[in-house]
Amino acid sequence: MSEPDPDRMRTDEHDQPVNSGHPDEPAEFGQPVRSWRRPFGDRIGSVEVLALLLILLIIFREPVALLISTPRLQTWTTVFVSVMVQAVPFLVFGVVLSAVIAVFVPRSFWARALPRHPALAVPVASAAGVVLPGCECGAVPIAGSLIRRGVTPAAALAFLLAAPAINPIVLAATAVAFPNNPEMVAGRAVASLVVAMIMGWLWLRLGRADWIRLPRRPELDNLSKARAFLAAVRHDIVHAGGFLVFGAMAAACINVLVPERWLQTLADNPVLSVLALAVLAVLLSICSEADAFVAASLSQFSLTARLTFLVVGPMVDLKLISMQTGVFGRRFAARFAPTTFVVAVLVAVGVGAVLL
Repeated sequence: MSEPDPDRMRTDEHDQPVNSGHPDEPAEFGQPVRSWRRPFGDRIGSVEVLALLLILLIIFREPVALLISTPRLQTWTTVFVSVMVQAVPFLVFGVVLSAVIAVFVPRSFWARALPRHPALAVPVASAAGVVLPGCECGAVPIAGSLIRRGVTPAAALAFLLAAPAINPIVLAATAVAFPNNPEMVAGRAVASLVVAMIMGWLWLRLGRADWIRLPRRPELDNLSKARAFLAAVRHDIVHAGGFLVFGAMAAACINVLVPERWLQTLADNPVLSVLALAVLAVLLSICSEADAFVAASLSQFSLTARLTFLVVGPMVDLKLISMQTGVFGRRFAARFAPTTFVVAVLVAVGVGAVLL
């Protein structure tokens, strides 16, 4: 009995061609191929969901207006909108810069720009955060793009932590918020830079490559530079933007649910005040360009506690954890965020004891 020829077309008992229904198998002799596509495309994405929500808001605008007229919901809406308004411009900036890195910057550039030894690349990448006028929302997609372009994850993560806290805009805002305490600017810069380097070196020592799961990117190699750039921007905006919305919603809920009188009670205890403002920085999820003014308003707390607020916030907050989960994966965020929180608190307290 002869072996079946794999190249022979499959036929039925009447020697007529038969199609298996697989979407990649062409029809023969005019036989139709079964379609596996859904009526509205391969999948329903966040863009379609957003369009549907906007349509529903237009249809039910009057009931929604009555619903948000209550004071608590007005507060929730104000916090949510403020977080989004602060974060979106810098998210867009970071996404555009990420697309530029992914499409226009060759891999060989990073080999020349950073030291070859990963331990030396960490402080160089941390210091590079000085030149980026953005916040944590923009730094996340940039760090993901750097890893894709061959930068060691330890250096990219150090840049991710340092850039939102030591760039000129943030330091200038801190100086304006604390006109009588210029040491707060130096304390914030030093503590943030030290935390970024420690986390980069910890990743070199303890990190594992399989903890990072970067999302599948669109295929850019067969596109022109302009089309590849637009595809990369659209992909990162849709992917990171959804997690930003989730984090902003969580921060708004926390602002409504946590009573303000608890803060005064905690401020009287030096240890609890530091921990309270560290946790508050995570929950409020304020953009790093604006958090100094919030810290300055918390005058009942010590300068060290407020420095902790300024160091922890740009590195660990709800929206940032959400975005890290979306860009790097859950296994990464579950390990990186808690470790960063502990290191940031310890370093901020140490720097505060020396400089403040």
